[in-house]
Amino acid sequence: MGRGVMGQVVAPKSLRAVAAFNPVDEKSAGVSGKKVSAVASLIAVASVSSGAEAQQSNLPPVTVDAPVQRPRPTASKPTADQVRARNALRRAAQRQQAAQQAAPATPSGAPDGNPYADPAAPYKIDRVQASGKFPEPLLNTPKTITVLSKEVLDDKNATSLREVGRSTAGVTLGSGEGGNAFGDRFFIRGFDARNDVFIDGIRDPAVSIRENFFTEQLEILRGPASSYAGRGTAGGAINIVTKQATDRNFQNAETTFGTDMTKRVTIDVNQVIDPTFSVRVGGLFQDANVAGRNYVTDNRWGTFISTKYAPTNDFKITTNYVHTDLSGYPDFGVPYYKQGNAPATEAGIPRGTWYGLLNRDFQTARQDFGTLTAEYKPTNNITLTSRTRMEQSTLEYIGTLPQSPITTDPDPTKWTITASAQSRNQWVDVIANQEDATFKFNTGSVKHTAVTGLEVSNERIGIGRYNGLASEVFGSGFSSSGALTLQNMYSPGYTYTPGPFNPVLTGDPTRYNVDSGAVYVMDTANWEDTIILNGGVRWDSYKLNSSIAAASSSVDSDFVNYNAGIVYKPVSIGSLYAAYATSTNPFGSELDATGTDYGSSPPTGTTILGPEKNKAAEVGTKWELFDRHLLVSGALFHTTKDNARETNAAGQLTSGAAYRIQGIDIEASGKLTDRWSIFGGIVLMDSKVTKSNIASNVGLQLANVAHQSFSLLTKYKFDGDWELGGQAVFRSKVYGGTFGANTGTLIPSYWRFDAFVEKKIDKNWTMKFYAQNLTNKLYYDTLYRSATPFVAVAPGRAFYIVTTAKF
Repeated sequence: MGRGVMGQVVAPKSLRAVAAFNPVDEKSAGVSGKKVSAVASLIAVASVSSGAEAQQSNLPPVTVDAPVQRPRPTASKPTADQVRARNALRRAAQRQQAAQQAAPATPSGAPDGNPYADPAAPYKIDRVQASGKFPEPLLNTPKTITVLSKEVLDDKNATSLREVGRSTAGVTLGSGEGGNAFGDRFFIRGFDARNDVFIDGIRDPAVSIRENFFTEQLEILRGPASSYAGRGTAGGAINIVTKQATDRNFQNAETTFGTDMTKRVTIDVNQVIDPTFSVRVGGLFQDANVAGRNYVTDNRWGTFISTKYAPTNDFKITTNYVHTDLSGYPDFGVPYYKQGNAPATEAGIPRGTWYGLLNRDFQTARQDFGTLTAEYKPTNNITLTSRTRMEQSTLEYIGTLPQSPITTDPDPTKWTITASAQSRNQWVDVIANQEDATFKFNTGSVKHTAVTGLEVSNERIGIGRYNGLASEVFGSGFSSSGALTLQNMYSPGYTYTPGPFNPVLTGDPTRYNVDSGAVYVMDTANWEDTIILNGGVRWDSYKLNSSIAAASSSVDSDFVNYNAGIVYKPVSIGSLYAAYATSTNPFGSELDATGTDYGSSPPTGTTILGPEKNKAAEVGTKWELFDRHLLVSGALFHTTKDNARETNAAGQLTSGAAYRIQGIDIEASGKLTDRWSIFGGIVLMDSKVTKSNIASNVGLQLANVAHQSFSLLTKYKFDGDWELGGQAVFRSKVYGGTFGANTGTLIPSYWRFDAFVEKKIDKNWTMKFYAQNLTNKLYYDTLYRSATPFVAVAPGRAFYIVTTAKF
């Protein structure tokens, strides 16, 4: 018989069971915690009061009969199914814990840190945003994705998207032309991607001129991506990730003063209003000329605001709004010297020669866009996301193209050009919505992350031009379109031509209206972090209507694309992968264009052709080295385009052409040591026209592409908080043409070198001295596609002092 003594109170088993309860479901943790606290308090009170009474009273001992203990049944041995279930639960818990640790979160040491980057190596990005469609880390993703963090952008001094394209391997800048806008145009792996730019995962069809002051990171997806991004994306896509409100306070400001009258100021402030609400605001002001180019200006201002409201752990709403305003004198470059097969500056024309009219020419690019995102987690394994975007942008300019050079006179000082007026008034309105559902579940030992969703959007574009571009004072020297003929190539004498100029918009603009919708599903299946399968399929509906005055035409196209990939990880820090993907370019999808040969579907005289079909295969490997702070990747790729459009010998647009491009892509980003950071890559490509309606095109390489490119940014941290860094950029020759390189024109290859030295003065202040294009190399961004093109001259040598304050 067991005995208990009065004053030595033991909690009954029922209370002990409640007190020992450990809640598993986090949603009931608060209620259960209250129960546990209440029971524990009762036990404590009972113990204290009983002890006190025992000390104050002399009561006779009381004998209590304890219950007879019955023998407990022997625990049976668990079955094999039970063992497997327990192990599965254990592995799931471990994976969930690892996922929570790897989830994007601002590093504790950097209030303004990139939530997607390695906190110890900010050149290295661990995950991409890309609208949540790539759930695995980059190491486990069967696709080449180049990501430039804001730290990389800062050390490149890449304040514009154009400078990113100028200094990133595998990307070639493209020329604006009469039929398409003089805005941001890029070729990725040999394919035009000017309409494949996204902001936070939603397409931005503006073909505008973009600033980087509101950018957290830039993601360049290489290879076909229609199952992720929809139409186009034959060579890849660019996703701009904007800065978002965070849970930590900070105040940042940066000033830049430099050569060419450069003045630039940016601010970035985040404030936590209360535990559920935070706001982030930023601003930009820039007033600058362009190094090495006479008269050309590059003025900018802008602002952004982002908010985050998270009343519970399961629900949050984020908003952001961005406004940018860029203006200045446009620069359409220098003429091409056909006899020397080189830009005229290679024949002695001063590199700064500008052929515009100061009293007429101008350029403005304005963009406003806002995004509302709501995210709800009904359970730990289901996430529902809704994104809505509204955008309005305008691109306007009147510029001067130095065309049709006459260089037959033996005296070069008598060579002439035609200064042709080029103008555009373009506006773009977009409203778009994405609805995603992400499901996490297990099938046995395989962990799945499935995403299914739909997209709808309406894009409206208007493109007009200006009349009245001739000077009434200058009179007969102008043609009716505002062109000046027989102007001296070496010393244009019309730069200060007086007005009045009376530019007015011509009649009705060309209008495009695009209604698109899509449904997609994709899944990533991870078996023990050893074998990872990735696949997706997407159906798109694309309806385009174009009109001008009473004329109109329409395109109605449905298409399906898919991707599949497999990753094998022999060790935790390395992966081998193979992938296959498709994409589709429907007819008329280049919405900034006004002619079929530029990729549009104009309202008059148009024969509707079928979509272009793209296929790509890629095999590669990725490794995280040096304590996993350096990501190194290498890939072989092969991409083909069928049913490609081209203009035949009779000047008619036809389909049925084909070409292929293949190559190798090697990249590295992160830290070699605690002090030494690198970011860069090398891309070597080979292209060939395999089918054409013009026999002489077959076998030619593709036009407008640098087939070999290299870039490397590196910096080293010395004692005393000094950093020394630099960048090297190489581009091979770029040949001109509309399809194949068939015009015989080219811009030469080049090396460009930059350098910087940075000193951290104290915990708040940093100063950097930056030198761009150290050798003042004369090199070129783009050339026009005709046989007598104009060529865009890249900026010359410039020096900047950048002061940064962080609090």
